[in-house]
Amino acid sequence: MRAPLSRPTAAVGVCVGAVLVLAGCLQGSSPQPTETSAVVAPPTKTAPPDPPSSPPLPPSAAQLVKGTTIAGAISPKSVVASGHGLFVAQNMMYRHTVTVYDDQFELVATIADSVDLSQFGYPQYPGISRGAPVEAAFMPDGKHVYVSNYGMYGTGHGREGSDTCSTSDPLTASFVYRIDMETFEIDQVIEVGKVPKFLAVSPDGKRLLVSNWCSFNLSVIDTATQETVRTVDMQKWPRGIAVSPDSKTAYVAAFGSSDVAIVDIATGDTQWIKDVGRATRHVNVSPDGQFLYVTCASANHVAKIDLEAPGGPAVVARLNTGKEPRSATLASDGLHLYVVNYDVNTVAVVDTTTMTVTQTLPTGHHPIGITYDPQTANVWVASYSGTIVVFEPADTP
Repeated sequence: MRAPLSRPTAAVGVCVGAVLVLAGCLQGSSPQPTETSAVVAPPTKTAPPDPPSSPPLPPSAAQLVKGTTIAGAISPKSVVASGHGLFVAQNMMYRHTVTVYDDQFELVATIADSVDLSQFGYPQYPGISRGAPVEAAFMPDGKHVYVSNYGMYGTGHGREGSDTCSTSDPLTASFVYRIDMETFEIDQVIEVGKVPKFLAVSPDGKRLLVSNWCSFNLSVIDTATQETVRTVDMQKWPRGIAVSPDSKTAYVAAFGSSDVAIVDIATGDTQWIKDVGRATRHVNVSPDGQFLYVTCASANHVAKIDLEAPGGPAVVARLNTGKEPRSATLASDGLHLYVVNYDVNTVAVVDTTTMTVTQTLPTGHHPIGITYDPQTANVWVASYSGTIVVFEPADTP
């Protein structure tokens, strides 16, 4: 945008001496420029050019078609889009790898989960330790990704964790890895709780949140210092996490209950949304921060919660998408939710306004992970059977 031209201001003054001759001071005469007093036009000022804008994101799709299938030496527990053209799959448990793909569906890196923890300041774990990748969360700029490990294997580590555990089980803490997405190397390790599962980065990039399944708590980590700033008690088996757009509030599903926690990230103060559905598992928050979408695996439904309801947060709709809905991903425009149904090997497309299923498509056996790519509106579905299927908008040219 061009700034308005500056306009000369009429000179009002007194003629002093013979050296300076100011326009308008000599009535009836024109200014007489000299070698030492030139009349110079004011410079034309222009505003700096606007920064280049990002192309608009494509709308989400109510109908998908099956595109590329990715296979290989994988058994993906989850798949996560960076929003910057790269995707990571966490190959749980004994593959001990994270695989990285580009937006052309090509494998670009395979990252082993082996680290020497003593080199990161943990001398009690000498030698090489191995993890068991579960989930991942990218920093907003896509340059780093955090990966949770179900358990750790090697000298100094206790027995392997279990999905049916209690806080009294003699398990050792596990670790979250940070991976540099340029070098594809693990450049940080952060000790968390027992059997960490889900993790999320706040939109402002300042906090990493990790749900510790067997510790029944939530780790809140400062991404700048790698320090745990607080640990928040949860109900039995905390899992899915979503963070509000303003980075102030976390919503955490407690799989061993029917409830969802509302956590003030700054203070740790917690309230609960009750009776959402048995085995609350995965949580998504709408782009405007008003609605939550929660998969309830044992109840076989997805719940929509209005966080701004007059009497406080309330379930306003429940929808059966298929047997045992596990993971879900929300489109960038908030208009569609994509849900994998573990026991019937399908992915369902949900219109979030009407809370109706607009399409159901077959997937690989036991679909477990899902992610939405904001750059293409593609939906990636990971299955335990060893495939990642990429579904594309049906109206793509």
